Amino acid sequence: MSGHSKWASIKHKKGKVDAQRGKLFGRLIKEITVAARNGGDPEANPRLRTAVGIAKAANMPNDNIERAIKRGTGDLPGVSYEEATYEGYAQAGVAFMVEVLTDNKNRSNAELRKILSKLGGHIGSPGCVAWQFETKGFITVSADDATEDKLMEICLEAGAEDIRSEDGIFAITTGPDEFEAVTEAVTSAGITTVSVELTKLPKETIPVGESDAAKVIRLIEALEDWDDAQHVYSNFDIPDDVLEKVSAEDE
Repeated sequence: MSGHSKWASIKHKKGKVDAQRGKLFGRLIKEITVAARNGGDPEANPRLRTAVGIAKAANMPNDNIERAIKRGTGDLPGVSYEEATYEGYAQAGVAFMVEVLTDNKNRSNAELRKILSKLGGHIGSPGCVAWQFETKGFITVSADDATEDKLMEICLEAGAEDIRSEDGIFAITTGPDEFEAVTEAVTSAGITTVSVELTKLPKETIPVGESDAAKVIRLIEALEDWDDAQHVYSNFDIPDDVLEKVSAEDE
């Protein structure tokens, strides 16, 4: 948990959340489009309801959401995406999972292998690391927008599991079933979210020393920047001072 929330705060401080908003919208549109294949009514389609909720929390315009739904239901023409999950390892035995939506699996396979070959990772067999992760809701809020006491009152009442503070960011963790209720409670209270996602957090983390930290971060960042990647999960645990040093060197 500490590695995930620390990495979230580092990315926030580097401005990556705002800088990648356009890419975030693109990924959300893909997810909404695929989810809408099973019906365009969010109330009757849990996956679509979650995707739309995350898109609204990210301030995606309603017109974009509606068009994505119509592409998924076939009411508008659009690209047909396939889903795939890749699992493997980075340096120091760090595990990763990449969830992909692609219009060409062969191209995606080739691109992923190129990234891993260049940066020292390798693909494992299906299921080799999935058991090390569990699905959680993960919401981050700037400390400038809420006090810890206020968040605790709002989020715990709505069913959140944990709230932690790191470097000006509050990280809220929920179970998958409580994710929508906690997100709604936060936004209804007028608190602006930095990020809202249904993610996979590691059950246990792998300590990474300074000698491997930069390599692991470069690989994870390359996977996150890959256009076909929807979500990237990892179980690295890099000490705060090392993570700060590596992030500063990359700025």
